[in-house]
Amino acid sequence: MKTFHIGGVHPAENKLSAGSPIREAALPKQAVFSMFQHIGAPAKPVVQKGDMVKVGTLLAEAGGFVSAPIYSSVSGKVNKIDAVLDASGTRRMAIIVDVEGDEWEESIDRSKDLVRLSDRPELDAKSIVEKIKNAGIVGLGGATFPCHVKLTPPPGCKAECVIINAVECEPYLTADHRLMLEHPDEILVGVDLIMKAVNVTKGYVGIENNKPDAIKLMTEKAKQYPNIEIVPLKVKYPQGGEKQLIDAVIGRQVPAPPAIPINVGAVVQNVGTAYAIYEAVMKNKPLIDRIITVTGKSVKNPSNLLARLGTPFQQLIDECGGLPEDTGKIIGGGPMMGKALLSLDVPMTKGSSGLLLMNEKEARRSEPQPCIRCAKCVSACPMGLEPFLLSKVAAMEEWEMAEKNDIVSCIECGSCQFTCPSKRPLLDMIRVGKTTVMGIIKSRAAAKS
Repeated sequence: MKTFHIGGVHPAENKLSAGSPIREAALPKQAVFSMFQHIGAPAKPVVQKGDMVKVGTLLAEAGGFVSAPIYSSVSGKVNKIDAVLDASGTRRMAIIVDVEGDEWEESIDRSKDLVRLSDRPELDAKSIVEKIKNAGIVGLGGATFPCHVKLTPPPGCKAECVIINAVECEPYLTADHRLMLEHPDEILVGVDLIMKAVNVTKGYVGIENNKPDAIKLMTEKAKQYPNIEIVPLKVKYPQGGEKQLIDAVIGRQVPAPPAIPINVGAVVQNVGTAYAIYEAVMKNKPLIDRIITVTGKSVKNPSNLLARLGTPFQQLIDECGGLPEDTGKIIGGGPMMGKALLSLDVPMTKGSSGLLLMNEKEARRSEPQPCIRCAKCVSACPMGLEPFLLSKVAAMEEWEMAEKNDIVSCIECGSCQFTCPSKRPLLDMIRVGKTTVMGIIKSRAAAKS
């Protein structure tokens, strides 16, 4: 069975919500829409205090090419435009809407009828990308990179295949798994649309082997699409990393930055993104909601919720039985790459894939011990880096040394920290170093231009 070739670890899967069908979360009383829901320039508000909006009304336009518009997921009145606390603990500009009813823009097709690409012969590559761009679609695997940018290869680069990331290798998270079980036809139309958008005739859907029901169903449904292949993959973290997935599926290695997947002929999109693309292009529905997993060993009802963007995290936790008494930490995302939340009053955004409520025992970090030079972190690193060294030079603020040793290639998967017997905060220090070095590289490039 296929997998990537360098490093990797096997954390406990803990897919507690895998058997929980997707259910619709209740509407919030007030929705908060951050202007920073994607990588790139923040969105620019186009509404004012007192404006009435519907579900699907444009709230903010893209602030540049690498940016994405934001649409209202609720109907009601704009209360204010103000700086609010987000999941990172930073105060950022947001649009706050008081919810009144649930009135949708009439242009959105809310029917359940499946629309295939063959039903829309007028759609060409340019119009598909334009619809995706206008709908505010970003990568829903967590990176939130504006989708239309990926579908517009830079000069000299040509796509050869599309790879759909349906791996969901993060422990606990099951949103993509349930999506495949409940909406396989829509996903495959989405894949078809992506393939047409980048003018390729081959598509792959990579699914880890711990989801045999999804593999079976998607394989059966894909028989109608001779150019789309379902690829079962060995269970190994971080199989869902872009570079690791490309290695596993087509056996090509993406070079170090600034190289990107298109440099080896691949366009990678998350399975949730493929579904959102189907809804945007075929149903004229902008990105206003997504599936989020709310889970944890002490959570009363681990669930996969279809929730409107802007919904407070506290409300989603309440819908799953409330905050357990033994909660020690709340993670936005999964336990490997997710980050601890400072508050539950922050809103759900396009990149919100999960809420993990860790109990006090799980959340408690062990006291770090001296490095014993075992090199387990080196063996685990899927990028072939030396995490012990990168962590040390970051702590010493040796930025030139950090850059020389390729710190910007780190994908922040946490495999090094997970496998370290001395419980050293390797990833924490590497993140600091990577951010600093990337800032230095950008400043250097700006000075030359």
